[in-house]
Amino acid sequence: MLFADVRKKYMADLIGVLVAYATPETQCLREVRVPNGTTLRQALMHSSLLQEFPEIDLQQNRVGVYGKLRDLDAMVCEHDRIEIYRSLMADPREARRRRAAKK
Repeated sequence: MLFADVRKKYMADLIGVLVAYATPETQCLREVRVPNGTTLRQALMHSSLLQEFPEIDLQQNRVGVYGKLRDLDAMVCEHDRIEIYRSLMADPREARRRRAAKK
C-alpha cells in the first residue's frame, strides 16, 4: 500500500510536454513526461531528439514554446509544445524581392 502512495505522488510531480522538430522530409512530435521544474534544455535531452537528429545544435538552433522564442534555461509548463527551429535556407525578404522582380 505504501509503494502505491509513493508512486502516485511521483506520477503527480510529472508533467507532459510535446517536443517538435521538422526537416523538409519529416516531422517529429515526441510527447515526454518530465519532473515539474524541468528546463527546456532538460526536456530536449529527455526527448532523445538530439540523438535521433545529430544536426540539431542547441548553440545554433533556436528554441521556442508555441512559436515564441525562449531561453534554454526557461522552465517548462504542463502541455507546452517545445519547438526546435532550423535556420532559414533563404532570407524571406530577398526571396520576396526576387519573386516581385520576375513579375
